[in-house]
Amino acid sequence: MSDNKHQTTVQTSIANSDGEGPSPADAVDANPLGGDSAPETAADGIEQEKKGFLAYFRTKEFYITLVLGQFLAITNTGTNTFNQLLSDQQASIPAFQTFFNYCLLNLIFTSYTIYRYGIKGWFRMVWKSWWKYVILSFCDVEGNYFMVLAYEYTTMMSAQLINFWAIVIVVIVSFLFLRVRYHASQIVGILICIGGMGVLIASDHIQGTNGGDISRGNQIKGDLFALLGASFYGLANTGEEYFVSTAPVYEVIGQMGFFGMIINGVQAGIFDRESITKVPWNDKVGGYLTGYTLCLSIFYSTAPLLFRLASAAFFNISLLTMNFWGVIIGIEVFNYSVHWMYPIAFVLIIIGQLIYYIGRRVLGEARKPWLGQNQERGVAGLFTARRKIETSRATTQGGQGSSVDGTANHSTAV
Repeated sequence: MSDNKHQTTVQTSIANSDGEGPSPADAVDANPLGGDSAPETAADGIEQEKKGFLAYFRTKEFYITLVLGQFLAITNTGTNTFNQLLSDQQASIPAFQTFFNYCLLNLIFTSYTIYRYGIKGWFRMVWKSWWKYVILSFCDVEGNYFMVLAYEYTTMMSAQLINFWAIVIVVIVSFLFLRVRYHASQIVGILICIGGMGVLIASDHIQGTNGGDISRGNQIKGDLFALLGASFYGLANTGEEYFVSTAPVYEVIGQMGFFGMIINGVQAGIFDRESITKVPWNDKVGGYLTGYTLCLSIFYSTAPLLFRLASAAFFNISLLTMNFWGVIIGIEVFNYSVHWMYPIAFVLIIIGQLIYYIGRRVLGEARKPWLGQNQERGVAGLFTARRKIETSRATTQGGQGSSVDGTANHSTAV
């Protein structure tokens, strides 16, 4: 089975391969949508489909982005809830409990990758890109490890409040290595979201720490673990956004599951070997571990779609609402109380997300700066800008199914 079954092989003729300027084909395809002024690229033509400061708000992708972000926030809140319940049962196995998630992802997505690529194609892919996926998986494993470890010393609420640090890491890494340049509205939106977090912190300070009796020393220790975990999460999120924009989702998740299972398994064998024997294994622990694994696997399977449609930065500001959803769940599970400032904080975070996209054009953040003007260096998968470019071109040219370079090889990559 050929290697290119999973990814489109066509290259754009709208821009040169180095992305420095238009090609002769621009004279023919410069403005497939019509109009007085011809856009420089096919992507620019799509961007001009809707005009105005609120152009992105009039696309279906905007609403999918918001809903998907809140779905991930709720799913991750479920994961953290089961994590807290395991901690309450004295099940201190921070590496081992995440091991099953990587096993499940590997079983599902690596199997599908081998089906799509063929066994030889899969081995060639692993041989070529293994070191990249090892780095990505290591950051992800350590992010999970330290966040789970934090719950031994701090509360679910405090650990979630530390997550804003992941946003800082994502913005810095994206700016330095992925050439992402943030607009004023994006910066303001992020600051407002963080301001919403500040309201949550203030309400906790007024109300007293939710979640039980924890000594000050252990609270600080737990917060430091959460901060370290958030740092690794920020690196992993940025790396994953890059990978899923250049390869099919099933390849990326499959490799994260494959190498994550190995790294996490070794780490569990070293650090959790003694702790596993001390866990009071019973129906509750088994149920909580199953719930944790399922919620986390759903989260991992869905997150890449938001990375393609939006960005690692938006992904992380979407997760800030976890604190609100965590309180809603915690009212029944952990006897949390809702302070009147919590709804205000939730509204502030949502407003920040709306402001984040003011001034964005039709393709929004799906048009990645590291993939070229027409996203020619990216994969044409679900929710990618390249797929929308190719679909728009095919429609404009009479439904002939032509791809970016005018051939009939339209990508079916996921």
